[in-house]
Amino acid sequence: MAKKAVHFGGGNIGRGFVAEFLHESGYEVVFIDVMDNIIDALKNTPSYQVTEVSESGETTKTIHNYRAINSKKNEGDVVNEIATAEVVTCAVGPNVLKFIAPVIAKGIDARKEPRPVAVIACENAIGATDTLHGFIKDNTDPERVKSLYSRARFANSAIDRIVPNQPPDAGLNVKIEKFYEWVVEKTPFSDYGHPDIPAIHWVDNLEPYIERKLFTVNTGHATAAYYGYNAGKKTIYESLSDEKIRGCIRSVLDETATLIVKKHGISPEEQRNYVDTIIKRISNPYLEDVVDRVGRAPLRKLSRKERFIGPASQLAERGEKVDALLGSVEMALRFQNVPGDDESVELAKIMKELSAEDATSRLTGLEKDHPLYPRVVQVVAKVQGETK
Repeated sequence: MAKKAVHFGGGNIGRGFVAEFLHESGYEVVFIDVMDNIIDALKNTPSYQVTEVSESGETTKTIHNYRAINSKKNEGDVVNEIATAEVVTCAVGPNVLKFIAPVIAKGIDARKEPRPVAVIACENAIGATDTLHGFIKDNTDPERVKSLYSRARFANSAIDRIVPNQPPDAGLNVKIEKFYEWVVEKTPFSDYGHPDIPAIHWVDNLEPYIERKLFTVNTGHATAAYYGYNAGKKTIYESLSDEKIRGCIRSVLDETATLIVKKHGISPEEQRNYVDTIIKRISNPYLEDVVDRVGRAPLRKLSRKERFIGPASQLAERGEKVDALLGSVEMALRFQNVPGDDESVELAKIMKELSAEDATSRLTGLEKDHPLYPRVVQVVAKVQGETK
């Protein structure tokens, strides 16, 4: 019987990262989305192209063998697909997980397959599958939760691939960075064996990979975006071409490297090489990535476990230096009222209406007795004083 994977999210990451590798692994991919234009385009287009970009040129792959369902209009069909799938993935954004969980819960509950479905959330967030798992349990009858793991297994993942702004006439085609990393924990599948997806690097302990990626790639990328935005740069490439901004990024990643080396036992040399690779990747002029896209959603990026406060809080607890990370926080706080980004509008409102202490608590989730808290309050107060 043909292998089938159900994927939530028909956007660029879904089509250009997850679906590409599911397709190459021999899966039929069933896209699930609520956007009529995406679903209609997928239904009416038998194939699309993924173009991988690197310094050595471009490579184009053709993706086919997929279907598409609108979960808003055809929930029953989605339930049936999940009930007979081998894999369920998603790339919808961390804030949307609670909205897709009810239909996934119904699909899992309807399963009669002898093998449990593998559920893997492919989001830029720590423990995203755990979060989805929690929402699924909330939407499952308590009596059925007892046997849930005979029907589904939940594995956290770390994903890393840059997807820049796409040309306006791209349609379903996706231009994407050639480099990728997709790491998934294998322990949830110990008694059944994990799905056969060669692109995935299966590991016993995911935390080092998640934190190294989030606190290097995402921290560095966002730092480039926020410094670039405040310096009037249009693209990430322009930001990295500015020696001052490049130096700021280096300083930030020196600080996060201290945490990664000391916490996870990664050698300083390995982490230095990793940082060099990341800076080279985000400096790629062929990706044409704009600072507004990379910087969007500043409220999420400033939150407690995310790319700035996450490493800075752990470093502060260890008595380590966080000056450069606080510089990134300041630049992120200045990313206000950016056209097309609702979170930047909300950020401006919070910074205008709340005290420095209350804004710090709201934005970062830091406890008031945390050693990082007073330093962030100072940064918030500084930005408030200059923007009110």
